[in-house]
Amino acid sequence: MPAVSLPNPIKELFKQDKVALGMNVRLARSGDIAGIAKTCGHDFIFIDGQHALYNVETIGHIAMAANGIGIAPLARVSSCDDPNVQVLLDNGVMGIVFPDINTADQARRAVARSKFPPVGTRSVAGAYTIMHYRAAPQGELVAALQDNTLVVCMIETPEGLANVDAIAAVEGVDVVHMGLNDLLTAMGKPGNYGSAEQTAAVDKVIASCKKHGKVPGVGGDRNLARQVEMIRKGMRFITTNSEIAFILAEGSRVTGELRTALS
Repeated sequence: MPAVSLPNPIKELFKQDKVALGMNVRLARSGDIAGIAKTCGHDFIFIDGQHALYNVETIGHIAMAANGIGIAPLARVSSCDDPNVQVLLDNGVMGIVFPDINTADQARRAVARSKFPPVGTRSVAGAYTIMHYRAAPQGELVAALQDNTLVVCMIETPEGLANVDAIAAVEGVDVVHMGLNDLLTAMGKPGNYGSAEQTAAVDKVIASCKKHGKVPGVGGDRNLARQVEMIRKGMRFITTNSEIAFILAEGSRVTGELRTALS
């Protein structure tokens, strides 16, 4: 039997210093959303288990559909101590997004829940949906899953930003992702995109990631020009928008054009 190989599409892009684009998923309840995200040009889906009414079974079904078409399924959980991390990774999710990471200790707890020993404390399951339950040598399987799993730590507060260098230094963290909606709100500047504070924060996160060999990411600011500028500075993990926003934008455009034409 050949060695187990479970490449993560996002990690493959990072190896080539390419940008990974993701769609936030908060509304859809079937695997069809994975196909739609891929058709729209996305590399991953960011299933929001923090703010949306998802259960683990629904996330697992969406993840398996994504796996089947080559788009990476990630799930955002409630915190670095969320007990569902294990079951999500055992059932098709390729990476976990941890919100509100403010300290290196919280980053280490996130890694511990996501990774097998000796890096973390993740438990070994008997069979994995991502393998379609195919048997494989345990050593090869654990190594492939370890390499496949993406750990994303979100910076969303001034405390997290102040500690970003220590967070980026934690072994096992792959991506340090800025959640600009929460970060600007916590700074007392909700919605103040493009501000000097945002620019300084972006530069700080990119510098820390470069220093420690981690991938910087950003979401929340949907302005195309600013997104391009942040990518040129070094951002490589970008959430474009949610499926809710895309539906509203296109629906509003169509009805608006129809009403304009009729008037």
